[in-house]
Amino acid sequence: MLTATKDIVMPTTIIGSLPRPSWYTENLAGRTFLHAMLDSRFREQYTDAVSVYLREQATAGLDICTDGDAHYDEEVGGQSWTSYPLYHMDGFDRKNPAPAIMKTGGVGFPMGHILHDYLEARIMPKLVGPVGRGDLQYTAMWKTAQRLTDKPVKFGTITPELLAAAVDDEYYPDPVERIHALSAAMNEELTELADAGCPVIQMEEPQIHMIPSRGKVFGKLDMAEMVEVFNNTVKGLRDKAEVWCHTCWGNPSQQRMFKEIQSYAPALEHLNQVDADVITFESCSSGRMDLEAIGRHITEKKVAIGVIDHHSLQVEQPEDVADHIREALRHIPAERLVIASDCGMGREGMARRHARYKMVSLVLGTNIVKKELGLPEAECLAADGRYSLVKTE
Repeated sequence: MLTATKDIVMPTTIIGSLPRPSWYTENLAGRTFLHAMLDSRFREQYTDAVSVYLREQATAGLDICTDGDAHYDEEVGGQSWTSYPLYHMDGFDRKNPAPAIMKTGGVGFPMGHILHDYLEARIMPKLVGPVGRGDLQYTAMWKTAQRLTDKPVKFGTITPELLAAAVDDEYYPDPVERIHALSAAMNEELTELADAGCPVIQMEEPQIHMIPSRGKVFGKLDMAEMVEVFNNTVKGLRDKAEVWCHTCWGNPSQQRMFKEIQSYAPALEHLNQVDADVITFESCSSGRMDLEAIGRHITEKKVAIGVIDHHSLQVEQPEDVADHIREALRHIPAERLVIASDCGMGREGMARRHARYKMVSLVLGTNIVKKELGLPEAECLAADGRYSLVKTE
């Protein structure tokens, strides 16, 4: 169901996370979200942080906002994106976490590499019983953000196969069973979120496009089978909300996970089969290499292209963003094009000011193309010269 993007041509957004304000020092630290919101200091810092994130997105002129992933703890490399669900779902031994090895195959960084810290920070609870939704409380998180803005707030979450790869399992004899159990539990949680009115639910990092590079998930599930996992996880959601499938190549600590730039091309036929309204693609950090192939294969869903590189502190120029969009329009019609960042900008490696001006550039570049097409431009208060503190001629 198209909700947030229904009546907007070339809507703008970011994928999700934003850098933490330096004064936001509180963490959930194992508490449930609602329990933490009883703590006056946490509540003040959390709601202030979400307010700041929403205001910065509004002054940039974005059409669809996020809560900046403020609900995740400040952990090495943005590890909380993975660890939060595992510490809040049923079936996990939360009291006795231990180092865990990522079990997706081919992921390893030696001592001396910045991402070795990320691997050492994988302190996860073991799975010791049947998986359940537990106390994820996604609906409360989304409501806390949505009541602070009139703009639609998109809520994102990690996919079940990545959760399955992050834990040691003493309960399910087969990792495929673990994936399906996590998928069913997440669907229950996300159904409540959609029923509450969340306009956009974003599933982050299904491993479909990773399989050509890394091999089958757990050596068993191919791309077609992972499409089935995705579709089971979002089953019934599109009757109530707009569903987004976010694909990227990883960015802990704003680092690349692969030595070579990867292509989506081998997976596009299968990505076209996911039960989603919008599919997002990295495009800026990959040098726009897949735009033609994406346009050729993804012919009915909306396509969100990343025009902002989440790995780099260099702020893109609006003219370069506009040129990127023009190239995309040669392959994807404006009515099905969404303009976004490649991935999140808050996984430990970027300052708030960099992220702020990347969002501004995203909107200004989109406005250039909208003006050329005779479309309404977004107001960008952050770039309004009337409010400059420096006199200009």
